[in-house]
Amino acid sequence: MNDPQDAWGFAPPPFNADQALQRLKRDLRELGLAEREGVFEKRGLAVARLQLQDNTLQAAVVDKPQRTGPRWQAQTLRDGAAVRDFTAALKRKLAQWSDSDD
Repeated sequence: MNDPQDAWGFAPPPFNADQALQRLKRDLRELGLAEREGVFEKRGLAVARLQLQDNTLQAAVVDKPQRTGPRWQAQTLRDGAAVRDFTAALKRKLAQWSDSDD
């Protein structure tokens, strides 16, 4: 069968990793995170990191914020949907971590 995109007569716009990185940084700052050299922190603890590489975004989130040796869960973001999913998942984790701190 033909590609579903052909049936509708359109294709999604090409992924622009640089623009996606700028938007993602803005979104993470809106979530209350502070950026320091590509690493985003909450209350001085690293929670996420971003890096642009070969027209993709390399992103990672910690399992749990901690001062020594955080364990990172890395993923590659190759399209807008992956960027939105990353942001939504991080927002849920931040809410979960905030609840456990209370």
